[in-house]
Amino acid sequence: MKIAIIGADGQLGTDLCKVIPQEEQLPLTIKDIDITNKDQAFAVIKKLNPDYVINTAAYHHVDKCEEDETPAFQVNTFGSKNLAQVCKEVGAVLVQISTDYVFDGKKGKPYIESDCPRPLSIYGISKLAGEYCVQYTLDKYLIIRTTGLYGTAGCLGKGGGNFVENMIKRAKSQPEIKVVDDEKLCPTYTLDLAKKIYELIKAKKHGICHVVNSGGCSWYEFTVEIFKLLNIKIPVKPVKAEEFKPKVKRPKYSILSGKNIMRSWQEALKAYLNENSHCS
Repeated sequence: MKIAIIGADGQLGTDLCKVIPQEEQLPLTIKDIDITNKDQAFAVIKKLNPDYVINTAAYHHVDKCEEDETPAFQVNTFGSKNLAQVCKEVGAVLVQISTDYVFDGKKGKPYIESDCPRPLSIYGISKLAGEYCVQYTLDKYLIIRTTGLYGTAGCLGKGGGNFVENMIKRAKSQPEIKVVDDEKLCPTYTLDLAKKIYELIKAKKHGICHVVNSGGCSWYEFTVEIFKLLNIKIPVKPVKAEEFKPKVKRPKYSILSGKNIMRSWQEALKAYLNENSHCS
């Protein structure tokens, strides 16, 4: 089995390369493939002729998407469409990474795969449109919806780093930290996600799957747990999202549920901190 990993040097892609056996993986960085360039994307994928293509590439500057929607649709929608079309030609299964932002957060209880999407932002719309492009193009696909990713490599699209590392860094320079407590989600460790994706590929799973660390919490609760595990003594103040005057509407409740939910977010966070030498 040959698996092309688009965004192999990104946060999730790096962990996919750790999990998938070297003899099976075909890592591709932005230097190797531009999914918004149809001709180039087709040429690369056709030459590799993989059995699976995992698309971790995304434009996820949520605020910037509202100011200029073009990059979001170029990458999240039309880039995904390009990959779906070339996957159809070579007979590959496309694994598309999507987001909780396809929901509006008004359900008030965990979202399952069959719930009707209703995005609140351009980013969410562009990701949902990407899902639809994959679904109408391919008979066999795997759409993975996930939330609140953090991993060792950090998010390249946002300049590196992740929420956990940013909170630790802030704790060293600020007397008090304010964190949003009215947005509930499932913080998810990318190494856990990578393992589950490979597991689903090996099981030849198709369709839409929600894959997150179980439980769910607010960003405030997540931060409190980070500092508790690291014995960091600093005041953490819960605040409402409106206090930061956000440019974008975000779902207030986007906890995901399904048959492929992983270990608890608390266990995953502790593992991340241990594996990255934060805990002694």
